[in-house]
Amino acid sequence: MRIITWNINSVRLRLDLIAELVRQVNPDVLCLQEIKVTNELFPAAALAEMGFVHQAVSGMKSYNGVATLSRLRIDNISIRSWCERDDCRHIQTDIEGIRIHNFYVPAGGDIPDPDLNVKFAHKLKFLDEVAEWFGGQEDHPALLLGDLNIAPLETDVWSHKQLLDVVSHTPIEVEKMAAWQKSLNWVDAVRKFIPPDLKLYSWWSYRSSDWQASDRGRRLDHIWATPSLDPRLTGAMVVREARSWAPPSDHVPVMIDLV
Repeated sequence: MRIITWNINSVRLRLDLIAELVRQVNPDVLCLQEIKVTNELFPAAALAEMGFVHQAVSGMKSYNGVATLSRLRIDNISIRSWCERDDCRHIQTDIEGIRIHNFYVPAGGDIPDPDLNVKFAHKLKFLDEVAEWFGGQEDHPALLLGDLNIAPLETDVWSHKQLLDVVSHTPIEVEKMAAWQKSLNWVDAVRKFIPPDLKLYSWWSYRSSDWQASDRGRRLDHIWATPSLDPRLTGAMVVREARSWAPPSDHVPVMIDLV
């Protein structure tokens, strides 16, 4: 089974990019974030024509939203709210006996101080809540994936020193992400195949006039697996070239294969 996560930054605007991804790598399951559309206007028919006849969607107008699309049957769809907000940041599904958690973690704004920035305070609270909730779950076969909006490793950012006080790479965010990862002893499925000493990014800012030349990226998109799935993982890839597809998302697809 081939599974991809992608912050698409408007699913209707980038349907052609999804079609190109399907042509190139042919995923069985595609988990999207930031779909920016209500369920009623979600392009279900167009995506079904691409082969994703099974769909689970939690959308909202203009912001956020997640969708899990599959060639295989989807069971047990569950939508959870966090921090007492119905802002469409998590959808849970079961596919082929694997529970898939599709997440869009709050970005957190620009100021890394919860007393000065309510968006950053929300992000930290969100991370605490999800870590606590998963800590109470049983270790069943599961994947947790999506735009987690944190680049935890020094090699997950273009400059560790320069980004230590930039939201997405601050020590407090990395610490809370580690607690979340520890909640079920999640395995970083991508870093299992692309060693942690290698630079690896999945996001490049729109502000750069030439993203490839500057290459100031961050790895914000992740796929984790429970230990029971670790032996079934066979490969991983970041589809870097998708950043040049037009009109581009600022994120690129991240993919794993498992048997």
